Amino acid sequence: MANKEQTKLMDGLKKATTEMMVLFMLRKQPMYTYEIMKAIEQVSNHVLVYNTLYIAINRLCKNGLIEEASKSLTDDNHVRIYYKITDAGNRYLDYAIQEYHRISAAIEQVISS
Repeated sequence: MANKEQTKLMDGLKKATTEMMVLFMLRKQPMYTYEIMKAIEQVSNHVLVYNTLYIAINRLCKNGLIEEASKSLTDDNHVRIYYKITDAGNRYLDYAIQEYHRISAAIEQVISS
């Protein structure tokens, strides 16, 4: 079980990459928030588990990187909002992935020296 410092480190690393993960999932197809959370969790073999993505979703919408694609009503009368990535979001994601790889490689170089 992770101690307080380990949990804080993991939370910080997740927070730094959350928007990139959301954009990457939406690049594949439009999804609703809970679906994005579960997709990230599944693809990451349960390493990246989010309690909520609403703050990231709102920030991405506000910045024009994602937008509402459609809405649907569930059997229990809840509205599901599906989001899709915008052209600006695709450009930003390409840049974010490039920078992530550049920084990861630099960190690996430092800790391997």
